[in-house]
Amino acid sequence: MSQPNPSNSDDGQLDVIAEKLRLIRITSQQRRYPGRTTPRLPSRSVVIRLLSNVVGALYPRHFGPAGLNAQTADIFVAQTLRTIRQRLTEQLELEWLLQPDAEQLPCRRRARTDADAFMAGLPQIRDLHDTDINAAFQGDPSAKSLDEIVLCFPGIAAILRHRIAHSLYKLGAPMLARIMAEHSHSLSGIDIHPGAKIGPACFIDHGTGVVIGETAVIGRNVRIYQQVTLGAKRFESDGEGGLVKGQPRHPLVGDDVVIYAGANILGRIEIGKGAVIGGGVWLTDSVPPGAVVTQAKPSLNT
Repeated sequence: MSQPNPSNSDDGQLDVIAEKLRLIRITSQQRRYPGRTTPRLPSRSVVIRLLSNVVGALYPRHFGPAGLNAQTADIFVAQTLRTIRQRLTEQLELEWLLQPDAEQLPCRRRARTDADAFMAGLPQIRDLHDTDINAAFQGDPSAKSLDEIVLCFPGIAAILRHRIAHSLYKLGAPMLARIMAEHSHSLSGIDIHPGAKIGPACFIDHGTGVVIGETAVIGRNVRIYQQVTLGAKRFESDGEGGLVKGQPRHPLVGDDVVIYAGANILGRIEIGKGAVIGGGVWLTDSVPPGAVVTQAKPSLNT
């Protein structure tokens, strides 16, 4: 008499689980995409490689292949730009095909047009980020060279990747932008929503734990230290329990502001030009230009 094969029994149980997961998946997809074939998603791994390609094209000596000279750097950049445009066009088309009633030909045409617009904006991103690098050099006495800042400073890495993601966000590709932003977050510990608007010469020093929300606006020459939050104070409801999306809910930070470690600045408030926000401050009211906001001084009882 033959003995039952335990592996066959185990495989049968796995087949049942797989079928249950298939039914759940189909039901979910039919709910999200009623009356249409389930579209492909953008590839997270491709978008992350795309981000790396853009960074390398902007700073080939630092993030391109080792040993580039002036001539080979030019060749590398030219080749990389072609790769970026091709990959970006493909991923933009996939994101826009997720929208209700999307049609492939219009999505493909829009993807080509907007990929070209993104490429045309790369020199501006490079120029803008150079102001961030200079701000870091001027603002950090430990910085010995601009090259050190580009290669080593997490705040500078996060700002560069934010500027790239923000460009895509403005083109109407929030998923691709968010993939880039969250990858940058995982590398640097700095969480910047791609919708945030950040002016020139921004320096995030140390940076771990910094959070900058979607509708935050940061002016020129702003310095931010670790564990700072530019967040929302509350979320508006539509009266039926749903959240109202897209409303301005994060701070407006003026030019030349300094925000020290651990400050929490919440809500659609304004921090005036040249203000200084001390460490650990919890702030929910606007601050006039030039003000200094600190915690109450601790007292020592002996």
